[in-house]
Amino acid sequence: MRILLRTAALLGFALAIFSSVDAAEKIFQAGAATSNITPPLGELIVGGFLPFPATHIHDELHARCIVLDDGTTKLAIVLCDNVGIPREVFDSAKAQIHKATGLPASHMLMASTHTHSATTARGPSKVIWEDELTDYQKFLANRISDCVRRALNQLEPARIGWGHVDEPSEVFNRRWHVTNPDLLSNPFGGIDKVRMNPPRGNAALVRPAGPTDPQVWFISVQSKAGRPIALLANYSLHYVGGVKSADVSADYFGYFAKDIEDKLGAKEQVPAFVGIMSNGTSGDINNINFRQATPKYEPYAKMQEVAQKVAAKVHEAHKLVEFHDWVELGAQQVELPLQVRQPTPEMLAHIAQLKPEEDAANGPKSRDHIYADRVGRLKGAPEQISVPLQTLKIGDLGIGAVPFETFVEIGLELKEKSPFKNTFTIELANGSYGYLPTPEQHKLGGYETWLGTNFVEFEASTKIVKSLLALFEKSKTPAPR
Repeated sequence: MRILLRTAALLGFALAIFSSVDAAEKIFQAGAATSNITPPLGELIVGGFLPFPATHIHDELHARCIVLDDGTTKLAIVLCDNVGIPREVFDSAKAQIHKATGLPASHMLMASTHTHSATTARGPSKVIWEDELTDYQKFLANRISDCVRRALNQLEPARIGWGHVDEPSEVFNRRWHVTNPDLLSNPFGGIDKVRMNPPRGNAALVRPAGPTDPQVWFISVQSKAGRPIALLANYSLHYVGGVKSADVSADYFGYFAKDIEDKLGAKEQVPAFVGIMSNGTSGDINNINFRQATPKYEPYAKMQEVAQKVAAKVHEAHKLVEFHDWVELGAQQVELPLQVRQPTPEMLAHIAQLKPEEDAANGPKSRDHIYADRVGRLKGAPEQISVPLQTLKIGDLGIGAVPFETFVEIGLELKEKSPFKNTFTIELANGSYGYLPTPEQHKLGGYETWLGTNFVEFEASTKIVKSLLALFEKSKTPAPR
């Protein structure tokens, strides 16, 4: 018996030694890179009702990438300066990366920033499903692939930390209850209950139709010696705008990348520091205070102001961040089937009675005709689509990825119900399938709920939240080592 006890004690001592050695040998690494994805002049700028060709590049567009490696698992996060990139483009980039490096596609999160002053990454039909890639789409997929592969090439021993800070002054819900029915018409002959972007300072304004999320989350990685490698931020602000007509720009997302580089003292480094701003859940959020008449800004001035304000807040919070020499990484992904919406008899009746436009040679011009055209394109649509949902685990931080312009309530619900201590969501990730209102917001109507702006079933957000929470729960289970 005494021999058995002594043997067990020695075995336990040996296991403790091996465990401590294993922990000491764990090396966390990080790398970052950027790729220029600026399109040629003449490509169509989208973001409004009517696209128009780009005539000037105000500032270059980029894919910005950060790669993390815990010794067992690698993750790549890429943000691209674009209004919304179809899944086919991201899938093409992921296939190239996997072939070249072996990195699983499920471990890559790729998203659009949602700048409204970039040219389209969609095919000619401008709907949510495409077959063949255009020349710019192929170029974009190649440059995203290059970006991740270069970041992998630059992996080095690193430390990681994260935090958040509030910046409430630049986020406002853009959907409003109003008293004037003239402000509530929709393109299908009906009257909604709320209005997107109502006239500023108007007497008809009653109250916003939803909340905001003022949190700015950020992840920072630095070398073991403290040299900044990259910082990825997340803010639930749609975009800012204020560009010159026909200019291409990365909006405040691009300015933030420069501002945070400057504030962290990371200019002229080799390898270069990479600042990244991702879009949170901002499908119904912008930076317009509708209670007041908005002052006039020079082109690009407002987006610079927002970027500087957010970067200053992040920089202050960054001083308090606790950096970790090693954290566990993980990724989960699932395909969620969703029904595609179909036009109602009332919609079709309204469209049928529309008079042809006098000058429709280059496409429809009026709002009703634009949406009639969008509904017409649904004739070739599948009855059901499969959308990718993804979660990443970085220590006790969980990141959700949704391929829609996602209403802020959805992000707030995920934060509240997530099993992770810290959680944020990146929208327009791994695809771009239109707006994602909640069922309650669908009942109110408004631009984001119109068929042709929203394409999937009314219960889609409920199913997506349920699926993401299940992926978060799965991620919480430590991976076997």
